Amino acid sequence: MTSMELDQELFRQLAIISGDEGMMRKAVKALKRIVKKEGEDETLMCSADFKARLEQAERGESKSFANVEELDKYVRAL
Repeated sequence: MTSMELDQELFRQLAIISGDEGMMRKAVKALKRIVKKEGEDETLMCSADFKARLEQAERGESKSFANVEELDKYVRAL
């Protein structure tokens, strides 16, 4: 297959699954796995993932500390 044919086939397959959110999620996950490079920093994330984590954190339990020592004590206890 030529590069142009591969490009056309990729978009043809994407058009088929574009109506199914579950299939799209699987496709995105598979594509990310394919393009992942060895040694890539796994802590980096796209803005959508970052926003999703922020929303999750906002829904979760929050903690506050009076001073750095209390924070340090809490972190060491984890």
